[in-house]
Amino acid sequence: MFSKLLSRKKKEERSDADALIDFADASTTDKAPDPFHVTEAAAKKIKSLISEEKDATGLRIFVQGGGCSGFQYGFAFAEKLEDDDTNVNQHGASVVVDAMSYQYVMGAEIDYKDDLQGASFVIRNPQATATCGCGSSFAYG
Repeated sequence: MFSKLLSRKKKEERSDADALIDFADASTTDKAPDPFHVTEAAAKKIKSLISEEKDATGLRIFVQGGGCSGFQYGFAFAEKLEDDDTNVNQHGASVVVDAMSYQYVMGAEIDYKDDLQGASFVIRNPQATATCGCGSSFAYG
């Protein structure tokens, strides 16, 4: 009886980053998995915001030095795609990340929360080694 219980493998949690690594290791013609996940709440807010902006096509997320923990996320409207941009469309919303910021958001989840503390986009990043209470600052590596 105990041997059956012990032999059962615990279901492994797999991140989007794991899926990207598997895709790179495999010889396949399948579409690569998206480098990050956009929740339905975030997509709904993005679509609402860009509908009010004349030239906006989506939300641009970028990472820059600074903040309490070393790096901080920034948000802007995406108006045109640059050659090195990655554009992810999920739930009908477009999220754009530049090549430099890509490595810092790979595997992350982009969400939107509206609660007693305020309304904001939230990035849950499994690569962050530390985060700040402000929610927009993180340490990496």
